[in-house]
Amino acid sequence: MPSASRRLLPALGSDPARTYRLGIMGGTFDPIHYGHLVTAEQAREALDLDLVLFMPAGSPAFKQDQRVSDPEDRYAMTVLATAANAAFYASRFEIDRPGITYTVDTLGDLRAHYPDNVELYFITGADAIMDILAWHDAERLASLATLIAATRPGYDIDTAKARIAASGIDFDVRYIEIPALAISSSSIRDLVAAGKSPRYLTSESVMGYIHKNGLYLREGE
Repeated sequence: MPSASRRLLPALGSDPARTYRLGIMGGTFDPIHYGHLVTAEQAREALDLDLVLFMPAGSPAFKQDQRVSDPEDRYAMTVLATAANAAFYASRFEIDRPGITYTVDTLGDLRAHYPDNVELYFITGADAIMDILAWHDAERLASLATLIAATRPGYDIDTAKARIAASGIDFDVRYIEIPALAISSSSIRDLVAAGKSPRYLTSESVMGYIHKNGLYLREGE
């Protein structure tokens, strides 16, 4: 990993006598909202994570055919949303890396960067876990990190578990239930485009950034 990339990551693992747990919260964050923050905080508490690294994707692999906001805007909103929590760290790592963003590449770089006493925990939604076999180099991904799957109340966890088990790949998945997952970035974009308020779905600082920079308005407005 180039030295410039190392500067984009927080220090962790300095005490060889203990084990550190690093959570990685990947996503488009277009925009980041309370569902992301609640998920990260509950994952941090449930798995005793030392730090949660928020990584806005530079060029999301599954959204190559979709319009996505500028990475700088998505990173800025992530910084604003996470600033009040000392256990959260917003990183430019993925947005500064050229090419399509693949989770396995990020996890591989993190594994190479941090010492062996730092364990990696990748936080994602249970819906994404259902499609994990379609992710780029899924078998290698399973060897790099424990997966934390955030579910909604009433979510069919058994189907997700059965699909993972049938894959034959040794995924280590921990499931946690998050009530706030009913919030979505797309619903916030739709509200803003319709001239309605996304208040209480995302932070005031993120709302202010959206309005100041004219994000998510319909074309011509």
